[in-house]
Amino acid sequence: MNLTESLNQIRSSFQNQAINDPSLSLIIQAINELKSTNIVDQSIKVGDIIPDFTLPNAFGQPVELQKLLASGPVVISFFRGSWCPFCNLELAALQQALPAIKTLGASLIAISPQASHYTRSTVEKHELRYEVLSDRHNHIAHQFGIVFQIPEYLRPELQKIGYALPRANGAQPFELPIPATFIVSQEGKVIYAFVDPDYTQRLDPIEIVTILRNIPLVSQS
Repeated sequence: MNLTESLNQIRSSFQNQAINDPSLSLIIQAINELKSTNIVDQSIKVGDIIPDFTLPNAFGQPVELQKLLASGPVVISFFRGSWCPFCNLELAALQQALPAIKTLGASLIAISPQASHYTRSTVEKHELRYEVLSDRHNHIAHQFGIVFQIPEYLRPELQKIGYALPRANGAQPFELPIPATFIVSQEGKVIYAFVDPDYTQRLDPIEIVTILRNIPLVSQS
């Protein structure tokens, strides 16, 4: 079962439970409200040059985007946090696709606003072999134009179902990035962008591999 199939299965169960669960129905309401905004229009798009950045990985070591781009294209996946079951599925699926991504000369990084010790726990739990970076205060996510505020009516409901965002994210705990994936050429230009306000939707790694197969590598030109 690929990522898309797994997400569809969980999404169906999620929607069925929401009929009788006020907390889940409010989550769906918030998703629909976010869809109605122009946040996707404000995000970085194909053809844009992404901002340069350096962020700490799960072990506190700095990871520089420019060093990764020097070796080939970079796949950048923004996720909400390890508390999100949909994010955990995506992270695991990306790990499965990592050998194919690396064979095509690309690097893979995942970014979330959660604190480094939560990031380290995520890496160890899923045995991730790619860099998972901490973007505290969503500084980089803001530059990508994908940050939103969780509605006040939803915040206590998230706490009820165990989403301890203040503990995971620290400052601005109810500010999150939309899950998004950007595939970036060695020149730092976006060649593919997936941004969806519905956090249950993700770019399947199968598609990432297909896209990478169809782009020229500067290092090979």
